[in-house]
Amino acid sequence: MIDDFRRVADAISYIIAHRAEQPSLAAVASHVGLSPHHFQREFKRLAGITPKQFLAAATLEYAKPLLAEGASVLDASLDAGLSSPARLHDHFVTIEALTPGEYKQGGAGMRATYGFARTVFGTMRVVQTERGIMMLDFMEGEDALDPAETPIPLAHFARDDRAAESVARAALGDKRAPLRVTVRGTNFQLRVWRAVLALEPGDRIAYHELARAIGASSAARAVGNALAANPVGVLIPCHRVIAASGAIGNYRWGNERKRALLAWESSRRDAT
Repeated sequence: MIDDFRRVADAISYIIAHRAEQPSLAAVASHVGLSPHHFQREFKRLAGITPKQFLAAATLEYAKPLLAEGASVLDASLDAGLSSPARLHDHFVTIEALTPGEYKQGGAGMRATYGFARTVFGTMRVVQTERGIMMLDFMEGEDALDPAETPIPLAHFARDDRAAESVARAALGDKRAPLRVTVRGTNFQLRVWRAVLALEPGDRIAYHELARAIGASSAARAVGNALAANPVGVLIPCHRVIAASGAIGNYRWGNERKRALLAWESSRRDAT
């Protein structure tokens, strides 16, 4: 199973890197050492779309402009969400903040789990407590967690890969159970993180548009900094924010991974 995920992750990277050449199914399959039929089946099983659908979406990510004739994605997507918070992903993800007292205590007396899940975008690491998910990031391998990396370094940590895999399935799967995220952040950061929850998979907005949406039109750089500090990737979808020029912009877990997530979301939306 681990090799299956690695092959599909390798195929995704290959497709993005060679999109200009429009590689055939046989070429991508050969790159990962599988027959075209077997590769097509495994890619669809793990990514939920076909290699051809992913290639089309990856190509489009480089070709389409960010905004059409001045009409922002926010006007179409964020507007309703920001004016009606109950709409946000049908309560798929809710954000709560650690209280100052909880943060000051460093999680003393709390029980937390951490674990790793293999995904087509790489190894996902999840840290959570009964309060909610506190961290979701991508790792190159599986390392023992350093509690100092977390907002609750004094908590008691236990490894639970099954819990991490459950979160990964919810974040990247078709059926999404409600999830609660509990994070430490400034009031401004929380406003930014809550705002991006109004974006649907496949949506794109620019940093300055997001700043305007939260009533801080001159704070595009601060918005970018808040997104860079997001501790919960994918569920708080900071990858959907890109530069006004249409450039992909930076991503805490790698620009190639950001491109892959955007193309994957677009292709899945178009396939429904």
